[in-house]
Amino acid sequence: MTLDNTLREIEDLPDFGLTLSDGCRLSARVWRPVDAADDPVPVILEYLPYRKRDGTCARDALTHPWFAARGYACVRVDMRGNGDSEGLMADEYTAQELSDAVEVIEMLAAEPWCSGTVGMMGISWGGFNGLQVAALAPEPLKAVITLCSTVDRFADDIHYKGGCLLNENLGWGATMWSYSSRAPDPALRDNWREMWLQRLENEPFLPSIWLRHQRRDAYWRHGSVIENYSAIKAKVLAIGGWGDAYKNAVPQLVQALPGAKGIVGPWVHKYPHFAVPEPRIGFLQEALRWWDHWLKGTDTGVPDDPDYRAYMMDSVPPARWYTERPGRWVVEADGAISHIPHRTLYLSKHGLSDGRGPISVPVKSPQDCGAEAGEYCAIWLGPEMPGDQRGDDAMSACFDTAAADHDTDIFGAPKVRLQLSSNQAQAQIAVRLCDVHPDGSSTRITYGVLNLSHREDAEDPVPMPIDAPVPIELWLDTIAYRLPEGHRLRLAVSTSYWPLLWPAPNAATVTLLGGSLHLPVRRTARRDEVSFPPPTSADPWETETLRAAKNTRTREVDMASGIVTLRIEDDFGKLRDSDHGLISGSVAREEWAIHPNDPLSATGACHWRDELERGDIRLRTETSCQMWSDATHFHLSARLEAYENDVLIYERDHTDSIERNHL
Repeated sequence: MTLDNTLREIEDLPDFGLTLSDGCRLSARVWRPVDAADDPVPVILEYLPYRKRDGTCARDALTHPWFAARGYACVRVDMRGNGDSEGLMADEYTAQELSDAVEVIEMLAAEPWCSGTVGMMGISWGGFNGLQVAALAPEPLKAVITLCSTVDRFADDIHYKGGCLLNENLGWGATMWSYSSRAPDPALRDNWREMWLQRLENEPFLPSIWLRHQRRDAYWRHGSVIENYSAIKAKVLAIGGWGDAYKNAVPQLVQALPGAKGIVGPWVHKYPHFAVPEPRIGFLQEALRWWDHWLKGTDTGVPDDPDYRAYMMDSVPPARWYTERPGRWVVEADGAISHIPHRTLYLSKHGLSDGRGPISVPVKSPQDCGAEAGEYCAIWLGPEMPGDQRGDDAMSACFDTAAADHDTDIFGAPKVRLQLSSNQAQAQIAVRLCDVHPDGSSTRITYGVLNLSHREDAEDPVPMPIDAPVPIELWLDTIAYRLPEGHRLRLAVSTSYWPLLWPAPNAATVTLLGGSLHLPVRRTARRDEVSFPPPTSADPWETETLRAAKNTRTREVDMASGIVTLRIEDDFGKLRDSDHGLISGSVAREEWAIHPNDPLSATGACHWRDELERGDIRLRTETSCQMWSDATHFHLSARLEAYENDVLIYERDHTDSIERNHL
């Protein structure tokens, strides 16, 4: 298929084969200028497990043809064991995955239509492995654009946070249980059924792997580029969003890597040229400047850009979804946030103020405290953002400032120091920084959590001493937020944060004996300090809608049992690709339940249904999983079913029990 473009005419190769040294054939989709053999171009590689044929099509259509028409070969690879590629995938970010990527880069750089230079771009998984591959320093890789990623796989991914177990560990594991068990497109592979059955037989249930590493061991150090930033030689542009889970990597990369630049907007887990909340930016134009400079040697001025460009969000009433966030763009020319001065406020009987004072405040939150936390990683565009915090505040110890007498721009990562004791050896705390409006509503600005056994060392945790004062310190997530005049700042501390965190085995009472908040405060910006071009893109993916998408979240209380349940349904709809005719559709469901008085009542359950249709072939997978715990172990069960023309052709069950390790 040839696409018309006013710049360079491009071609779209839907199944470009890349055969690795061990004989495994990876499938790539390539957009490139038709004359690239005569006028070679750099490669932009996006390397993912998320199925280029029916998974990332919508964003691929908006992005890759746009770059290709401007003199690049965009190569979107299904990694080993996924989509239309051969082989099997054992886990995320394995040595095999990264080695394959290095081999792909070297193969692409040697193609006659490639100029010899390569860039990697990706969001989430692709943002992670772009940095990880850069740390291996393949010679052709000159530049990386990483979006919504992390530098520390243990501290800042979907598994653990502050040493606490994130329920996203099960939720995203269920997603991959679904994604990687789907069949290739029968139109592209004569042996599609054999490949599918091989996947079904070997597909790992990843939460079992991840839950066996409950401390920051060698498993998590692998792929965490924070271990050795100096290994990264490619020039890095890092991009993130305040509505995303991955808020911290951008300033960390800017401060650690020579020549790195960072942009953080108000967005959730999406590319900034089509992200929400708005305002969007001309991401493609910014990326093109990066690629042209580092891959083509064209002086576009990017080394002279400010190191850090961030969106300072205005105060808004709490809501579970926003289409737009008012605010302004601010810049730090040199560095990101480490130089921002901090104002210290103290916890006292009067609230949060400049004055110190002894306190003794017991905190024993009900197990359902955290209902308004929203999704850990807002991605599916449903009502996923944090709601009004007043309900959670009522279950927490709260320390408020007086009403602000001027606007305050919070810019960076607040740090909290506490002196506390616990009546349980295993306990956790969640600390939220909130904007309290004059009407009493409470908007979460940022938050942090800490497994108190990890207070000194995430690699070698130790239990809390019983009823003994202990100093602890934790960082809240990086943010840029304006607290307006007349509003109060609230620090809220709870001992549970469900359903974002799995609870500790016993309901602890934590007594706060003192503490301080170290608040990064930037000079107040009254206008935009930088501007971006407006968003643009290539033409949207052409599809026929067979079932419309919808997203719902429902919370209910069983008045008889007292069980509180959150039910989530994300129906991604069902579509027919207007070009090649493949029909695909998915529905994901999650259910999280707990009794307010019993941490061992916690349960999580996920279910995915995926459909793939071509002609008279109808394929479907049904994947499900559950998790529960007792005082000593986590328990997992999972089931995988595959159907061909509504006939069950494969089924497999998985069960596991894993000892709790300071969790």
